[in-house]
Amino acid sequence: MGKSKVTSSDVAKRAGVSQATVSMVLNKKYNVSFSKEVIQRVEDAAEELGYELPRRKKKKEERRENLLVVISPNLTNPYYVMLLQGIESRAAEQGFGIFVCNTQRDLKIEERYLKMISSLNPQGIIYMCNPSQCFMDQVEELSERIPVVVVNNQNERLSVDAVELDNSKLGRLMARHLLELGHRDVGYVAPPLTVRQKQRSKRVEGFLKEFQNVGLKDHVIIKAADEQIDKDIPGIDSEYRIGYDLTKELLREHRELTAIVGLNDMIAFGIMDALYDEKYKVPGDMSVMGCDNTLFAKVKEVSLTTIEHFVIYKGMDACDIIMKKIGSRVKKYTEIEPVSIYHVEYEPKIVVRGTTSYPRTEKRKINKKCKNINNKV
Repeated sequence: MGKSKVTSSDVAKRAGVSQATVSMVLNKKYNVSFSKEVIQRVEDAAEELGYELPRRKKKKEERRENLLVVISPNLTNPYYVMLLQGIESRAAEQGFGIFVCNTQRDLKIEERYLKMISSLNPQGIIYMCNPSQCFMDQVEELSERIPVVVVNNQNERLSVDAVELDNSKLGRLMARHLLELGHRDVGYVAPPLTVRQKQRSKRVEGFLKEFQNVGLKDHVIIKAADEQIDKDIPGIDSEYRIGYDLTKELLREHRELTAIVGLNDMIAFGIMDALYDEKYKVPGDMSVMGCDNTLFAKVKEVSLTTIEHFVIYKGMDACDIIMKKIGSRVKKYTEIEPVSIYHVEYEPKIVVRGTTSYPRTEKRKINKKCKNINNKV
């Protein structure tokens, strides 16, 4: 019969102490003070009996769950829901679940979620927006241990993987469309243009740049919401209300406008309802544009002219990058782990629908020209 394994109770009997004392002494966790004599007796007894401490279980970090953490600034805008849809569909194909952290653009909530990540033990992290600047060092440190992908504004310099969006280009596309139609006096409605939300400012800057190139920068009226709005918990209609309320202000202050642009589709929907309530015809009296090509923009009664930048595909790409990083760690072809930074970008496209047309003055010119041609015929 084989020799039985030495246990901590055997050591306790030999040393003349309790089993708890043996455990605390050998693990060097002293909740109470022990005399040098007791410590020596326990250590000698363990050595004489050949007692070995049980091996500790592997750290939790080494047994990651098939889980991705997705950090979102809010889920009231369909843009982020579309991103999430892309992430979730690709994650499900790969047998992964997702844990969504909605920060509501609150620094304290974002910090709390970042602290939770180690206990969640995910295989990867996807930021659906730029991390707040004060947490960038923390995010970059995380990326050294866990694959991190940011769906970000292209102009930000990040040393992590990114699915990029050139917000300046989106703004330029919107401006170019209106200029080509002949619009000269235009309103632009936006959420708060704060330092933290650079992607918004980039979109506005791109729009202004196009008007500046033709000497019409002063003909663009920027109407941005108060900074307090970003500090409040966003409601499902927060951005719609921005569009609605600020359009009412624009109409009171600037009657000469022929087009109003919303920074995104949700704001554009609010713009359209405000115009409807003020008896404006769209696009007869006022053209309207949005951005993101969300589901409701396609509804026939809405038919919003907007910008498509392939949001769902961006979510899928973010997930694909995580999977590539996981794969490179599992299947090693060299002793040295490769360092690679992925950057993916889609070319945005304008989707012209029924809310943009020539301004009133241009229509009159076109009609007059057509009449003259008909009369000659």
